[in-house]
Amino acid sequence: METLAGPDCDLVRAAQRGDLSAFAVLTERHRPALRATAITLLGYGDEADDAVQDAIVLALRRIGQLRDPASAGSWLRAIVRNTCRSRLRLRRPMPVAEPELYLPPSAEPGPEEVLDGAGERSWVRQAVATLSDPVREVMLLRYFTGFSSYEQIARLCGIPVDVVGGRLRDGRRILARRLRESAGDAYAATDAQVAMHRRTARQHVATMLGGGYGRVIEDWFRRDASVVVMGGLVGDRATLGALMDLTLNDGVGLRLHDAVGSRGVLVWETDFLNPASDPEHCPPTMAWLLRLEQGRVVRLGITYGGARNENLITG
Repeated sequence: METLAGPDCDLVRAAQRGDLSAFAVLTERHRPALRATAITLLGYGDEADDAVQDAIVLALRRIGQLRDPASAGSWLRAIVRNTCRSRLRLRRPMPVAEPELYLPPSAEPGPEEVLDGAGERSWVRQAVATLSDPVREVMLLRYFTGFSSYEQIARLCGIPVDVVGGRLRDGRRILARRLRESAGDAYAATDAQVAMHRRTARQHVATMLGGGYGRVIEDWFRRDASVVVMGGLVGDRATLGALMDLTLNDGVGLRLHDAVGSRGVLVWETDFLNPASDPEHCPPTMAWLLRLEQGRVVRLGITYGGARNENLITG
């Protein structure tokens, strides 16, 4: 019995030590049985395949909780069954803009909770980088920043709220599928890229605070770059200079909280440092969504937020 169970046991133990290749082999080995389980509950079609993808993401988060490595197959099938039952409950009519808010209680976290918990892991960043530009933007904002509500994302991206929900669903589905394809040794490069984005953001913010924002705008923003504030006010790159003038002349400072990026999309989160004489002058936080082409900014979206959740992982 130990001989037959050995390969699964070895893969589980390796996955629990952080070996994503072992996890990929384990789930691929059981994929036919997982798909059969999903088809039994949901019928033949895309939804069954999507349920398997969601279940694999859940299993990745919970692999450390599997106490009996020899039972990996039955454990994976149980996760698929729970995922399918959640999908069956979701078939009841509900508002479409933000379906997560209306999910019934479940013993298993949803895929979006898994991604929240894995926000700083480089393998997630590597997978996000493979998404299309529109989907990658909303995924970066939802899972890597504090500006993650559907309304904030809609303002920054200049799209309706229901489109945000659709792109997030697409992103979760694609990411669940590609996580198993992303195992390998590409993550050191991804970590270096993350550090580079943060270093560049710190340099630019420091230059802007030192009065050099005109130079940053001139060098980094294309002449035809657009600036969109709160999804409504639209201007050009001079608009950013005017906003910086107003902010700094009123004695308000900026502090970089975090910066994330992925293939032509950058998101900065900054805190406003209001003067003691006027502590309510500016909102507590601000997000910058920067879209780049050939290394220069072509669009800047700005939105404001409330007090920061200090439990947010920033790395």
